[in-house]
Amino acid sequence: MRFPKRVKIVEVGPRDGLQNEQMVVPTEVKIELINRLSATGLSVIESTSFVSPKWVPQMADNSQVMAGITRRPGVSYPVLVPGMQGFEAAVTAGVQEIAVFGAASEAFSQRNINCSIAQSLERFVPVIEAARERNIKVRGYVSCVLGCPYQGDVAPETVAEVAHRLLEMGCYEISLGDTIGFATPAKAQAMVKTVAARVPRWRLAVHFHDTYGQALANILAVLDLGISVVDSSVAGLGGCPYAKGAAGNVASEDLLCMLNGLGIETGVDLTELIAAGLYISSYLGRPSGSKVARALGSEISLAS
Repeated sequence: MRFPKRVKIVEVGPRDGLQNEQMVVPTEVKIELINRLSATGLSVIESTSFVSPKWVPQMADNSQVMAGITRRPGVSYPVLVPGMQGFEAAVTAGVQEIAVFGAASEAFSQRNINCSIAQSLERFVPVIEAARERNIKVRGYVSCVLGCPYQGDVAPETVAEVAHRLLEMGCYEISLGDTIGFATPAKAQAMVKTVAARVPRWRLAVHFHDTYGQALANILAVLDLGISVVDSSVAGLGGCPYAKGAAGNVASEDLLCMLNGLGIETGVDLTELIAAGLYISSYLGRPSGSKVARALGSEISLAS
């Protein structure tokens, strides 16, 4: 196997992980979570989204969160923006990196944002152009890359086309999301190979959900293809609200444990990461979704 020497972990817990929580998480708890994650050695922490509170009430405090966190040198705190209104609000909040979110499924795009894939991409053009003018980095997400809750299978060629379009528009990195967690290692490899024919592998990231317990196996499979950026969520927070039985994102603690075992560098401290996950899990009133945290959590203080 040809694993990369170093993997960048993109922590998505504070945004993707919390956005669908039924309990409204107080701003100070979100800030504390992000600050704890900043202390682990993570270099990227997706912190919030600048969307209408009508659609995502959990993220209504986006500006307060960005104003309250302690930004560490060398750590990026990207936010999700759906359009120009959200972009301008993010700029006012001092954001230095944003993310835009497309889909590889026509059915998902229509049901989720009421427009076609092509129309959704066109909406990003002014956002990305405005970001370029302000030297703000833009990351692109492609959802439903290995299946859609509405249309079923998604052609890898469609994923490649959307990813390539985002790259041409100016996204520095494209995250390929298995939104319903339906992927298996062979399918994940086939999809990545198809996309990599259109987008350089060093520009690609993967984002696996663990609905069927396949996330770590899928990550291992694509690491062997040279992928070196992986999205994950502390304590396994999150999950697609449209996917039956969605179990959440792959847990950052479990991912880090696997990478440590492979001798792959990340710069992230496992003990500190577990402590951050235990902190938010304790507030939410449930056990961590990380198996590693459950195995080692009794040895780690929440005060770490």
